[in-house]
Amino acid sequence: MRVGISGTHGTGKTTLVEALCAHLPGHVGVDEPYYLLEEQGYEFQLPPSLEDYRALLACSVRILCSPPSPSGTIFDRTPLDHLAYLAATGADPAEEVDGATLRPAFASLDLLVITVITPETEQVLPAAELPGLRSRMNDALLELVYDDPLNAWEDTPVLELSGPLDGRLGAVLAALKQIRRQSPGRV
Repeated sequence: MRVGISGTHGTGKTTLVEALCAHLPGHVGVDEPYYLLEEQGYEFQLPPSLEDYRALLACSVRILCSPPSPSGTIFDRTPLDHLAYLAATGADPAEEVDGATLRPAFASLDLLVITVITPETEQVLPAAELPGLRSRMNDALLELVYDDPLNAWEDTPVLELSGPLDGRLGAVLAALKQIRRQSPGRV
């Protein structure tokens, strides 16, 4: 199975990726594009610039379009994240990328999981940097995922995790079980 985890910073994405990898035999986690680009020597501005988000978007598309792992992959962020950050900083996502570029990336996913800001994330998780950007990105992400202005992820099942943090792993595992039942040939 290939699962993409999207959400604004400080909503528990990486923790969820780690938990899923621990519960799904053979599945590997893929670091978010920020860290992958940083390892390659890319220097980000703080806060990231529009050009930084464009580089992250391109990297994320490349990662999702890479050949699948035989056992399964959990992605920490998807192109949707970077589109939402672009929107949160004033760019028009429809002008940033063509839907045809994104479709193969999202078609490679069996499930797109959205982690959102909730009262519990605000109380339990550490305070996130750039709270204004975080909130704007969260709103932009939700608008993008459900409106799909690029017609790029309309066929990808979406699971929004807005409930308790301790129920997230179970909710994703249940969704994956349901997907397996509907498509028995999937790993």
